[in-house]
Amino acid sequence: MTTLADHLPIYRIRLRTERLELRLADTEALGALADAAAAGVHDPDFMPFLVPWTDASPAERGRSVALWYHRSIGAWDKDEWQLPFVVFHEGAPIGMQEITAKAFAITREVATGSWLGLAHHGNGFGTEMRAAVLHFGFAALGAEWATSGSLEGNRASEGVSRRLGYREDGIGHEVTQGVRRLELRWRLGREDWEAHRTREVEVEGVDEEVMAMLGLGGGAGE
Repeated sequence: MTTLADHLPIYRIRLRTERLELRLADTEALGALADAAAAGVHDPDFMPFLVPWTDASPAERGRSVALWYHRSIGAWDKDEWQLPFVVFHEGAPIGMQEITAKAFAITREVATGSWLGLAHHGNGFGTEMRAAVLHFGFAALGAEWATSGSLEGNRASEGVSRRLGYREDGIGHEVTQGVRRLELRWRLGREDWEAHRTREVEVEGVDEEVMAMLGLGGGAGE
């Protein structure tokens, strides 16, 4: 029987660490991910996102996650893609870790973003899930750079970047909820990534069809 992965090969990708699995979501997993968002993502006294999607009722938060996921896949373009990996711990979705790129075949640069259900904070999952997509970007795809950003005061995100070897890469001023916020920008080069690798990551399902969807036309990075 033909499966969705036969038409969208990116659904074959699996990233595994000691405690986590990252993959794209089927309908059941997406529903559970929306439940995780509805249950809470961060302290309500601090908004860590440029787009304040969590400033909503539980039902609206869950719905926004499901709609955002479908938009990410539905707008797929091999020259500007977004992989919204669902993060599973012990078989249950606990958050989302995305990796994105524009003209990756030329820039060899990826960017990351994530959220983690509030009940799972403080366990090191944020570092582990970003380490997984960095391995995917650098080792499987051949990236040379990875970037990230964190709003001033988001010490958890800043800490993850520092632990994984990112260097400070300037600042920017953004407006969210009608307030000017300072964004700290971070950049990780291949040498710094290799120097700070502490976790084993298994990558499964990256074949020529997947690489073609990512604009690479076949052949893994290394």
